[in-house]
Amino acid sequence: VQLQASGGGLVQAGGSLRLSCAASGRTFSSYVMGWFRQAPGKEREFVAGISWSDHSTYYADSVKGRFAISRDNAKNTVYLQMNSLKPEDTAVYYCAARSGAVSFLPLMALSGRYDYWGQGTLVTVSS
Repeated sequence: VQLQASGGGLVQAGGSLRLSCAASGRTFSSYVMGWFRQAPGKEREFVAGISWSDHSTYYADSVKGRFAISRDNAKNTVYLQMNSLKPEDTAVYYCAARSGAVSFLPLMALSGRYDYWGQGTLVTVSS
């Protein structure tokens, strides 16, 4: 299983970026996909998650209303649309996949439950 994240870059505060995570190696129809981020000197934190099967989504409070996670089943790809970016959004963003359905959406935020991780893509937001 491979996860390939892309789309990071340098953007000014208030701008937008769209991250992509292409999944390969198996069928992800019953997987939950998540985006996490890690800023310099900080621990990795949950950003957003989505279920492949029923489009259920869950967001960290810090990004709610600004970020949107979506997926394209035909392309086996998950996206993270990031709007109204702030300097504090600067981090390496990772996509991850975990098997099985999640009935209680906050469980998407548990990084230890994810089976596969991508390599990360750097997002830098300048003030």
